This record gives sequence, structure tokens and C-alpha cells, in this order.
Amino acid sequence: MANILVVDDELGIRDLLSEILYDEGHQVELAENAAQARESRQNSRPDLVLLDIWMPDTDGVSLLKEWAATGLLNMPVIMMSGHATIDTAVDAVKIGAQAFLEKPITLQKLLKAVEQGLARDQVKQTVMASQIQTPLNAMSMIATPLSDVSVTPDVLQSFDLDRPLREARDAFEKAYFEFHLVHEGGSMTRVAEKTGLERTHLYRKLKQLGVDLSRSKRIL
Repeated sequence: MANILVVDDELGIRDLLSEILYDEGHQVELAENAAQARESRQNSRPDLVLLDIWMPDTDGVSLLKEWAATGLLNMPVIMMSGHATIDTAVDAVKIGAQAFLEKPITLQKLLKAVEQGLARDQVKQTVMASQIQTPLNAMSMIATPLSDVSVTPDVLQSFDLDRPLREARDAFEKAYFEFHLVHEGGSMTRVAEKTGLERTHLYRKLKQLGVDLSRSKRIL
């Protein structure tokens, strides 16, 4: 699956998160402070990082800034904290964090955040590869390694995090649902099962995000 780095100064949280992620088939690296996180980031090149905000030596937001400033923030980072304010969470997202989890972290929220973070990074990598190999235009079709289907550039899009949090979240959610609609051949039942939403809730969500349900079947 994925190589995930868990950075937290609390042993109990590190053990709990690593056990859950191991059970999901991921490879897990552990760090109890920023110094160990830097070393692990350099040696193992994680696919995703779960980063605690409050740590004794260097806090998570400062480490996130450091990675962003030195060009090392090329993996999804999910911030964690039991005491952070909304402003702190928003600041972390502006720097480059993909999500924020409030402690105590539930199993469902953890797995959902990890899944979305990895999926978003795969989409980003696919877009970068396609831009090198194939000139993009409005009518082009891109074969994505995420599945055996072909999707349009509207589905494979990058995300501008230098925008209000709600707008960034809506853009990601739209791409997320469009991807699954294409992958499931437009089947609302299968998409509902895949995303964990009831059909009624899913339909309202797609309508709210402006997802064109007819296109998911036409581009297969």
C-alpha cells in the first residue's frame, strides 16, 4: 500500500495509529519529534505524513513551513492536534497541509483522511506525468494509472490551496466524486458504497458540487 510517517511525541498515539495503519496494509515509520521526522523524511521518502502540531522541540506547523520552504513538501501532510485553534488549522492548510484531524482521532476519520490524502496525491502525480508526456487541451483524454478507465482533464486536476478553505475542500470533493463516478461507470449505488454515503445524501452532495452525472457514463 503506502509508506506513512507518523510524527507524534506521545507514545500511545504513535502505537495506536501505527497499529491501525498496519492493519490496513500500510508500511509505517514512527518519529517522536521533528528531528526524527526530518531524518525519516530524508531516508524513507514517505507517501503521506501524519504530523502532530504540539511537540516539545519544533512544533508541527514550523516543521511544515520548513519543508515547504526547502521544497520537501512533496507528499500529503495531515496535521493532528487536540488543542489547536481553527486559525492554526487554517494556517497549516495555507502552508500546504491537506487536512486537519482533531484528537481524539476516530478510526473512521483517520482512514478517510488517509485514503483521500493518498488519492489526491496520486491524482496530482498523474497530472504531472501527463503534462510531461501529453499536451493537455479541453478535448484530450488521459489514461490514468489509478484505474483501467480513461478520464478527462476535468477529473484529473491540481488544487490551489491558496484559496478559502471551503473552496479548496469543494474543489477536491468534486474531483473525488467525479473520479469514483467514472471508475464505477456512473453507478450511484456502487459510488455510494465506495464513498460510504447514503444514495440520497450522495445525490444531494453531487448536485451541490455541480457534478455532471451524465459525463461519467459518456467518457467510458
